[in-house]
Amino acid sequence: MDSQQQQRQAAPQQQTPRPAVGGGGDFTAIFTVLLSFIAIFSMIIIPTATTLKQSLAILHQVPEGHVGVYWRGGALLNTITDPGFHLKMPMITQFETIQVTLQTDLVRDIPCGTKGGVLINFEKIEVVNRLHKDYVYETLREYGVQYDNTWIYDKIHHEINQFCSAHSLQQVYIDMFDQIDEKMKDALQADCTRYAPGIEILSVRVTKPTIPDSIRRNFEQMEEERTKVLIAMEKQRVSEKEAETQKKIAISEAEKHAHVSKIQMDQKLMEKDSSRRQEEISNTMYLAREKSLADADFYRTMKEAEANKLMLTPQYLELKFIEAIANNSKIFFGNKVPSMILDQRLLGNFLQDVARTGNTDDGS
Repeated sequence: MDSQQQQRQAAPQQQTPRPAVGGGGDFTAIFTVLLSFIAIFSMIIIPTATTLKQSLAILHQVPEGHVGVYWRGGALLNTITDPGFHLKMPMITQFETIQVTLQTDLVRDIPCGTKGGVLINFEKIEVVNRLHKDYVYETLREYGVQYDNTWIYDKIHHEINQFCSAHSLQQVYIDMFDQIDEKMKDALQADCTRYAPGIEILSVRVTKPTIPDSIRRNFEQMEEERTKVLIAMEKQRVSEKEAETQKKIAISEAEKHAHVSKIQMDQKLMEKDSSRRQEEISNTMYLAREKSLADADFYRTMKEAEANKLMLTPQYLELKFIEAIANNSKIFFGNKVPSMILDQRLLGNFLQDVARTGNTDDGS
C-alpha cells in the first residue's frame, strides 16, 4: 500500500484521474481496518473500562489481608504476592486482589418447598468463610475469582432446598430450625473439603424463614396454646415445690421437737440416774455405818460379858454382898438373920461349885 502511494505521488500526471467515489473508497477501507484493529486491541488488552487504570499502572498495591494474583494473556500465573507495593508489566499483565482473611458472604432470598408442599423463603443466610493462602492458585485456576459463587451462593441454595424437601414445615420452622446452621455448615464444608480444599466454612447463620400468613397465624395460635400449657405446668410445678417445701419444713420442725424432747428426756433420765446413784451411795454408807455400830456394840457386849464372866467370882459376889449388908442403914434382928447369912454363904459355895464345874468342862 505504501509503494502504490509513492508511485502515485511520483507520477501524478501519468495516471488517469479516477472518480471521486473511488478515492473515497480506499480511505474508508483504511479507516475501517484501523478501527477494527483498535477494537480488537481494546478487547484483548483492555477488557473493561474499570480495569483500564490497573492495566496501565506499573506500580500497584495489595492491601493487608489480601494477596495479589496475576494473569498474562488470559493465563493465570503462579505468582502470589503479599500485601504491599509491587511492580508489573502495564497493558500485558492484569492483577486482582484476593481476600485470605475471614469474610462473610450474604445469600438473600432463597425460596424452597417443604415436604408438604408449602413454599417458604429464607430472606438471609450468612456464611462466614476463609480462603487459605496456600490454596489460592489452585482454587482460582479451577473456579476463577468468583469461586464463592460456585461453592457458597449456589451451594447454599441447593442445600437449603434439599433440607426443605426432606422435612415438613413444622420441622423446618420450629422443631429442627436450631439444627439448620450446623447442617448447612457441615454440608458446605464436606463438598469444599472434597473439591475445593482451600475454602474453610467457619459458621452459617440462618434467619427465620417467611411462611404464608394463614399458616403463620396457626403457628402463633399453637405457640400461644403451648405457652399456656407450659405456664400451667410451671404453676403446677411451683405448687408441688411449695408443698414439698412445706412438707420438708414440717418434717424438720417435727424432727427438731423430737430431738429436743429426746435431749430433755435423756437429761431427766440422767438426773434420775444420778439421784439413784446418790441414794444408793447414801444407803451403802448408812448400812456400812450401822453395821459398823452393830459390830462395835456386839463386840462391846461380848467383851463386857467376858469381863463379867471373869469378874463375877464367888469371892467377888460375897464381897459385894457383904458390902451391901454393910451399907444397909437398917438391921433387922430375929431368928432368921444368922440363917440368912448362912444362906448367903451357902449361895457363895454353890456359885463356886458352878464356876469350878464350868472350868472343868472348858478344860475337857
